[in-house]
Amino acid sequence: MMFLGLEWYWWLLILMVLIISIPFKIIFIKWYSKWQQEKKKEQHGKWGDNE
Repeated sequence: MMFLGLEWYWWLLILMVLIISIPFKIIFIKWYSKWQQEKKKEQHGKWGDNE
């Protein structure tokens, strides 16, 4: 059985990779936003009211 030129087990593999990668993506986004805020605070404290 093929769907869009790929066998069913390839779609299953792709789906598993996506499901596994979503939590890591969420963790990375949270870490990155926290890092950006810390970086912004550091600049704010260092240079005064500079944007």
